[in-house]
Amino acid sequence: MASGDCASVVDEAFGNPRLAVLYDVLDPDRGDLDAYLAMAEEFGARRVLDIGCGTGVFALLLAARGCDVVGVDPAAASLDVARAKPGAGRVRWLHGDATRLPPLAVDLATMTANVAQQITEPDAWRNTLRGAHTALRTGGRLVFETRDPARRAWQEWNRAATHTVTDVPGTGPVESWVEVTEVEGPLVTFRWTYAFTADGRVLTSDSTLRFRGREEVEADLAAQGYVVEPLRDAPDRPGRELVFVARRRGPWER
Repeated sequence: MASGDCASVVDEAFGNPRLAVLYDVLDPDRGDLDAYLAMAEEFGARRVLDIGCGTGVFALLLAARGCDVVGVDPAAASLDVARAKPGAGRVRWLHGDATRLPPLAVDLATMTANVAQQITEPDAWRNTLRGAHTALRTGGRLVFETRDPARRAWQEWNRAATHTVTDVPGTGPVESWVEVTEVEGPLVTFRWTYAFTADGRVLTSDSTLRFRGREEVEADLAAQGYVVEPLRDAPDRPGRELVFVARRRGPWER
């Protein structure tokens, strides 16, 4: 997913075809999605909008369970990876963001992993919440996560803690690591480096996340017409994540 204005800026890790194909290989453990699958079942969601769907991992899991899924992402290279996967024909893939969607009436909209934090600009964030609200049916829910700012997760983002060498099929060994380059208020900027042994090429991808506190997020949701439900924790990262569930308010609740 893009950082900044999600409609126009795409990080190299998602927009560069050579890096987009690495995403699933370098981050194979997607146990974080189990909680989202459980909530889709809990809410009886049959129609789902996956905002910032990336390479389509979550969208395809939902489709395999019989859900009608729309996946939207501004990174064309990531969508190309998604479209090439088995079962991709069961998902409607859209190149863009939540501010430019066709008419939908979904039961559930999701922003998994870092998607919500990667929308850093206040206007882009409000427009994304508004776009998701429009896409939901009355009573439908928006679910997303954000890292708890109090945990200061970025302090662990350095080469010593993150350096890995992964043997990528068809590509060969790829070294990767992340380093923080700037912390300014709620914004944390970091750089991923990817070194390809086969040809000596080194590529980098700069990203920025916005760390929003609970009160800020709940106020933003209420301002866009949501009823905020009780905060949840991420089962795979207890105490580290804030998981928000927000329901599209019905006209009788105004």
